[in-house]
Amino acid sequence: METNNINRISTAFINDKSPVMDLIHDDLVSSGVDIVFRSNNVSDGKNQLSSLIKLPDICIIDLDFFDKGIMKQLRELKSHYPTLKLIAHSDMDNQKIIKKLWEIGFSKYVLIGNDMKKAIDGVVNGYGKCNLTGN
Repeated sequence: METNNINRISTAFINDKSPVMDLIHDDLVSSGVDIVFRSNNVSDGKNQLSSLIKLPDICIIDLDFFDKGIMKQLRELKSHYPTLKLIAHSDMDNQKIIKKLWEIGFSKYVLIGNDMKKAIDGVVNGYGKCNLTGN
């Protein structure tokens, strides 16, 4: 799949604490993606979103399942910003978690090692909206 239009996409990162997310960020920036902000947690991300005039096209959230309240925080985020397209990023391939994310309203679930640019392109251009198991 071509990712020709990825350079016109604005993106935010939430729960952005890992070296893997640093690599994804750097790769997207070098591809021309506009990174609107990076936040350390969901609460900070909500605050940064509230200060924007225009929401980003995509919000990439690195899932931290050590935080017991993460699913509640994600539901609150989606209820505050129902039109925001969310991409979950994780190292866990758990169908129960993926199903919960789909119910919350996530557009994509990307496992570590899968191509984030293709996932973003797919969400923005409407390819495989129901695909929460990778690209």
